[in-house]
This record gives sequence, structure tokens and C-alpha cells, in this order.
Amino acid sequence: MFSLLSSRAKELKARFGSFLLKQELNFMGLSNKADKLRVEEALKWGVSFQNLLAHNDGLRAFQAFLVSEYSEENIAFYLACEDYKNTKSASKLCAKATKIYEEFIGCDAPREVNLDHETRTTTKKNLEQPTVSCFELAQSKIYALMEKDCYPRFLKSTLYLDITRRLTP
Repeated sequence: MFSLLSSRAKELKARFGSFLLKQELNFMGLSNKADKLRVEEALKWGVSFQNLLAHNDGLRAFQAFLVSEYSEENIAFYLACEDYKNTKSASKLCAKATKIYEEFIGCDAPREVNLDHETRTTTKKNLEQPTVSCFELAQSKIYALMEKDCYPRFLKSTLYLDITRRLTP
């Protein structure tokens, strides 16, 4: 009985996830754009995680995938850190640092990312005097998590496979 329920739950999750993925692609304009993507560009996403993030359409496809997996907070945190590092105004660093910490790292953060206690503690200490590098450790941990966990799943996902199939002549 339990295995029947478990397999049914997995089936529903897969169907719902696929539905979310298609809706997200339509919303992001990727479903119509797939025809305009060059095969080489989309296939480069499969070469390395860095290539995927460097390509705007690849990043959007990965974001859509993470939304369907209920783990979009990882890429949102990573991108917030990238934006933070590009902050030129010293006066804005403190406010941005606090916002990122409260949204992604702090206790009961609404979009809490999965970080170990030591990384959280180090990051919190770094916020006492924010610099452009105060989230470096936390960002590198989330990058590694996405690269080792989410990225391989993305490459096997219906989303990525559909995009590459549509582009292959």
C-alpha cells in the first residue's frame, strides 16, 4: 500500500513539475526562443556549470528548472551575491548585505539556503563590517551545491532534453 502511494506521489510530482517547467518557460519566453537558440550555445550549457550560468538563456532555463524543483532560492542567492559584489557605493553595501542575509541566511529567512553552521557564523561575522567579499564563502558553498547536485539533474531534465532536441537538426 505504501509503495503504491509513494509511486503515485512521485508520478504526481513529476507531472506537476513538468507542468511548472512548461509554464515557467512560457513565462520567461524560452519556449518560443528555443528555435532561435543556436545548437552550439545550448549544448555548451552541458559542458560546464559555468557555461550554463554565463549564457542568459541557459541561466533562465536553469532558473525555471529550479523553480520546478522548489529550490530557486539557491540561484536567487547566488545572483544576489553577484549583484552585491558589483556594488560600487560603500554606503549601499551595508543595506544590501543586511537584505541578503535576512532573505537567505538568517534564522527563519524566507528563502533560506542550505549552509552549514560554520559558514553561517562566518558570514554573520563578516557583516559586522561588510565588504564586497563578505558573502564569498557562503556563495561558493551554494555554487558547489548547485554544481554537484542541481546541475546534473538539470542536464537530465525534460526541460534541457526538450530544448536540445528541438535544436538538433
